Amino acid sequence: MNVPAALIGIAVLLVLTLALGLTLRTLHSRAHRVRPADVVGPELVGDDALGERATILQFSTDFCPRCAAVHDELGEVADAHDGVTHLDVDLTHRPDLAKRFQVLQTPTTLILDQDGVITTRFGGIPGRAVVEFELERVLGRDGA
Repeated sequence: MNVPAALIGIAVLLVLTLALGLTLRTLHSRAHRVRPADVVGPELVGDDALGERATILQFSTDFCPRCAAVHDELGEVADAHDGVTHLDVDLTHRPDLAKRFQVLQTPTTLILDQDGVITTRFGGIPGRAVVEFELERVLGRDGA
């Protein structure tokens, strides 16, 4: 057995695995525009009302270590815009919603327009700048 060749092979596999993992992570945290096929009403997510102009809907779980930080950041984004509400739904107690919205990881974030139509979907931790961009796109569309 050639030990140096084996070590080189292991190093190459490690680098390829790392590159693939980083690529997949980057792709999952990007914004994905969706076709307005589903309308979310406040009663569906257990709240009284959606935002007047837009809603940032976050799906979390009790055991998600990153969800609390994302919750705080999305709350700050919503608070910075008039008529925008941030809702956080704990899927630990609502597996029906996980199935309905095909949530495979938490956090998953949806941006809804004023009518509750899903316009954008983020899987994983969304960057603040891209959330702001997508939210501005939705807010600009409502004419306000």
